[in-house]
Amino acid sequence: MATKKTEKTPAPKTATAKAEPKAKKPAKAAATKVPRHPKARVAEKAGSKEALAKTVAEALVREDEDPTALATSLKTASNQQLLRLARVAETVKQKYGSRAKLVAAIGNAEKKSKDKDYLAKLDALSLPNLLDIATSAERRARA
Repeated sequence: MATKKTEKTPAPKTATAKAEPKAKKPAKAAATKVPRHPKARVAEKAGSKEALAKTVAEALVREDEDPTALATSLKTASNQQLLRLARVAETVKQKYGSRAKLVAAIGNAEKKSKDKDYLAKLDALSLPNLLDIATSAERRARA
């Protein structure tokens, strides 16, 4: 049994719909657009992965370590990890100035600034770990 199809005619458009053009989205400036992929962000930030690894290694190195050895090991790290380490190094530099000042700030926040063993243990930790401890200590001090 066949059914009869009816053709639908489109509704006539009103005159006001034709007169108002669609609002266009504002164009984003090309200079403020940040690349989304980690490789492109590394290229934008430092030019190459090796250059970023070298700058990050200088910020992360402890007193007893060699920055060139750390830079060569960081060359094999992922781009995302290098970007995270660069962000941590920038935060520490802006907020505390140096690794030693960060350790001293943690000691003061924890009220263990005279405990040499505690400060030595803190000095052995990585910079991102120290920043996490400092952030937590500041949060506890506010509460």
